[in-house]
Order: sequence, then structure tokens, then C-alpha cells
Amino acid sequence: MTKTQTTRYDVSEHLRTPEEMAAYFEACLEEAYGDAAFIAKALGDIARAKGMSQVARDAGLSRESLYKALSGERSPNFDKILKVIEALGLKLHADVVDMS
Repeated sequence: MTKTQTTRYDVSEHLRTPEEMAAYFEACLEEAYGDAAFIAKALGDIARAKGMSQVARDAGLSRESLYKALSGERSPNFDKILKVIEALGLKLHADVVDMS
């Protein structure tokens, strides 16, 4: 019997177009349920797909700072999140929630 080898799934390898990146971010925003670290991790996935060095330059942050902020292990401050979103060419979207 042959042994099955598995590899870790990396979503950033599958985010190829701006539309795919925006759809992924929108889906993550819907699933986050207020978890800022989850949203930061999603932005990290997109930043890796786009190129972390370029995103860091566009956001005016160091590459190391960007990796730490988007690791999903902490909740970065909102101004950093906004800089990254802009650097990625994305925008936040608001919608009305049915509270009934």
C-alpha cells in the first residue's frame, strides 16, 4: 500500500485576479463574526498572493510589520488595516443586517 502525502493548503496560491481577491475578502468579512484577527489573516492571504513586499511599500509599512499585522495571531489597529486594504486595491463594503 502506498502512503498518501498531504501538503498544506495555501489559499494565496489560488487568488490570481483582483476579482478573486475581492470575492475572497467579501466572503471572509461575512464569516468573520467580529473576529478582527480572522480579517487580518484574510488580508494576509491576499497580500501574499499579490506580493508582500509590494503591498508593504504601497501601504507605507515595513515588510516585517506587515507580516506581523496580518499573521492572524493578533488584531492590528484599524488604521493599519485601512492602509493594507487600500494598498491591495480593495474597499470595505457595508450592508444592512436583518436583526429580526
